[in-house]
Amino acid sequence: MTQRLLFNRRQFLQTTSATAALGVLGAGSAVAATATIGFIYVGPKDDYGYNQAHAEGAAALKGMAGITVVEEEKVPETVDVLKTMESMINLEGAGLLFPTSFGYFDPFMLQAATKYPKVQFRHCGGLWTDKNPKNAGSYFGYIGTCQYLNGIVAGHMTKSKKLGFVAAKPIPQVLLNINSFLLGARAVDPSITCQVIFTGEWSLAVKEAEATNALLDQGADVVTCHVDSPKVVVQTAAGRGAYVCGYHANQSPLAPQKYLTGAEWNWANVYQMYAKTFLAGETLPNFTRGGLAEGFVKMSPLGPAVTEPARKQFEATLAEMKKGNYAIIKGPLKDNKGAEVVAGGKAYIETAIELESMNYLVEGVIGATS
Repeated sequence: MTQRLLFNRRQFLQTTSATAALGVLGAGSAVAATATIGFIYVGPKDDYGYNQAHAEGAAALKGMAGITVVEEEKVPETVDVLKTMESMINLEGAGLLFPTSFGYFDPFMLQAATKYPKVQFRHCGGLWTDKNPKNAGSYFGYIGTCQYLNGIVAGHMTKSKKLGFVAAKPIPQVLLNINSFLLGARAVDPSITCQVIFTGEWSLAVKEAEATNALLDQGADVVTCHVDSPKVVVQTAAGRGAYVCGYHANQSPLAPQKYLTGAEWNWANVYQMYAKTFLAGETLPNFTRGGLAEGFVKMSPLGPAVTEPARKQFEATLAEMKKGNYAIIKGPLKDNKGAEVVAGGKAYIETAIELESMNYLVEGVIGATS
């Protein structure tokens, strides 16, 4: 969608708010032969990362009978996203919206959900609670299991026994990914460590490059990340001869020889489920979660450099995870400050709600949460 169209939409909203408010009355009707579904991305749809994963999921709806998909990319986590949601509702008749970025939720999606009670809103992440509007909700996948699998392969491939992780912000989902990555590697060799550098932003190419180089300078020879677009991390690390594990989407085309595997979202399954339910006029769930067993997440194919021992342990663990209820976080477990965070005999399976408030890095992670 061009910037000019974006401007015209928002200008329209500012000058015709009364008429627009009337227009929403027909949006999101209970049962319809057709439905318009909107997707909003904070970055470009071809970023080899977070936004591309969602765009690939949205693309799976475009062949469904009765479904019209509208999309807008590069929408900041500001009032701009509220205007975009309103334009999709009032100008294009969207009855179900997926504002995909973390920062869209509060206050912007919550404001829109309150203003447009007949429209359904679903946000990617774990932020919705039963105190929020009932026409809103959240969906997410247990991708920590995939980062654990990344770690297993990284554990076999590292020579220095030092891994690197470029992360955006120390929120629970990111901390779980970091911890899972190291714990996977330590299932291979308990002496392996992982250094993490937080950039402070979901998408900041310069800092991501600087962080990757800093990790490599300090001896890391396998790197992964949790930022919106892993492209910079992957290309920077591979360009210096290090192996990489991907995140969000498949980045193997960026580094065919150095890409080991990657933790990917499989949003096509999720969005098709929502679309079918919405088109049938049935009630959408407010809280949707799934993992490898449910097809919400998946792994990139193993790269050509992966050794046979790594492949065997990877495939055996993946098979166990596909049975569901896999526990990565289990005691006895200490954080990287020496405090016990999980007692012996205690385990948190992937669905445990406690994982969504994680506030620590495990022993062996070099870095701090604040």
